[in-house]
Amino acid sequence: MRLYHSPYSSHSRRVSMVLEHLGIRLDTVEVNLMDADERRRLEELNPNGKLPVLVDGELVLWESCAIMQYLAERHSGQSLYPQGLVARTCVNRWLFWACQHFSPAIGIFTWERLWKKMVNGGEPDPREIARGEQELALAAAVLDGHAATRKWLVGGQVTLADYAVAAPLMYMEQADLPLQEYAHLQAWFARVRELPAWVRTTPVY
Repeated sequence: MRLYHSPYSSHSRRVSMVLEHLGIRLDTVEVNLMDADERRRLEELNPNGKLPVLVDGELVLWESCAIMQYLAERHSGQSLYPQGLVARTCVNRWLFWACQHFSPAIGIFTWERLWKKMVNGGEPDPREIARGEQELALAAAVLDGHAATRKWLVGGQVTLADYAVAAPLMYMEQADLPLQEYAHLQAWFARVRELPAWVRTTPVY
């Protein structure tokens, strides 16, 4: 297997944390998305031009949460992706929620406050920041309420759900995400940050 990724990509980090958690070793190719040639080569694997991409034989798989599921499925004896119908469905719900709601809301802040200046020298757009505040407040309230009564998002142990939801928070301080008031979210994320898989996949800036 070979993984095309970037340590600075939260989507890539989802997959990297699963690899670390399960102790899976594979070939890795770090892709610089700022390089036009590397982007073109990436688009030959993923027509969306996004990371990560997993190649396993003839299978070329993109979308971070799909890769997470695939890796867990092919690794026998794991508990990251529960076998029970209800528990697995609940994990799937959080994977979809992370991709549909949480990550896009956070992405507004990371683009405006981090990547925008690096890519085109632009300054944060106050209208976009206001939109991000509105969208993130809705998503954060959902996560905060759920985390109020449990240690992990599904069941009594870490699952793919925790890694998928936590990964976009990797730039919480740098992007100044407005999450200070969500105490239960913060407590859950503090637990995630102590996990070996999180620690070992923290990029060096």
